[in-house]
Amino acid sequence: MSEPGRSFALPRFANTLEFRMLVLAVVLALILSIISPHFFTERNMFNILDQSVVLGIIAVGMTLVILTGGIDLSVGSVAGLSGIVLALLLKELPIPVAIVIAVGCGALIGLFSGVLIAIFGLAPFVVTLGVMAMGRSLAYIVSGQRSISGLPMGLQDIVYTTVLGIPTNVIFLIALYIATWAWLTYSKGGRTIYAVGSNIEAARAAGLSTTFYSILPYVVSGALAATAMTFSLAQIMSADPIGGSQLELDAIAAVVIGGASLFGGRGSIFGTLMGVLIMVMIRNGLNLLGVSPFWQGTAIGAIIILALLAERLITWKSRRI
Repeated sequence: MSEPGRSFALPRFANTLEFRMLVLAVVLALILSIISPHFFTERNMFNILDQSVVLGIIAVGMTLVILTGGIDLSVGSVAGLSGIVLALLLKELPIPVAIVIAVGCGALIGLFSGVLIAIFGLAPFVVTLGVMAMGRSLAYIVSGQRSISGLPMGLQDIVYTTVLGIPTNVIFLIALYIATWAWLTYSKGGRTIYAVGSNIEAARAAGLSTTFYSILPYVVSGALAATAMTFSLAQIMSADPIGGSQLELDAIAAVVIGGASLFGGRGSIFGTLMGVLIMVMIRNGLNLLGVSPFWQGTAIGAIIILALLAERLITWKSRRI
């Protein structure tokens, strides 16, 4: 005889948006494997995982921000500026020290945004839009309007070292998602993040640290943007002031496709992971099919809108039932 809680667990999960996104990801993978014989090869599967690292890391920070009802448009420029800072530091400092300082710079930029939003009450869209412009401008100024190459070869170890055949950057991504899921699910801080996004006044009345947990997501978002760019630099071994362009849009799209509400209070890290995989598979599939890069934005935008429209229609139908 099955346990009551266990018998209802699967039906409840099957009715969630995360499950539907999982189904969508599987269907998309099957379609791409039929269209392109190269999609389901071992090499391409590792390629997809590798391509998911940078976007996946940034999407974690964006998930926390969106759960509080905020938005962070600055992550792309923060990543670009942090990459330039890291490249310059690597010429003078040991690799671990340079990485820590660069990630700290990203966190400080996030702290700046978070304080303006949580303490001074400025709109997240306006603040992060301003920080986005400042970050991109500073990246050009600090870099001297040029790419920085000649990075130490030891930096590649954080990407090309493997454990049981799995690259360390992929292992880092998996560990990050597991840790974030556990924190959001089981910790008081995670529950406070959801409470802030659902009803900040009610959360404040309940004695929760709403100011701290309104700032923290932006700090984490900035730090993870710098972390993601560190992995990117380790692959291409150069930093460019335009690095990280459009990452903010991809991250927001991945989080929203994964079921998070832009109004806050609803979303999950598993849904974000599905959103990231869907975004990466779409780009990967279009590349395998030889679709022009100029058309890829149109294709991806259309798929995103159709996915969200389908989900909205399904939600309306389920509510009527």
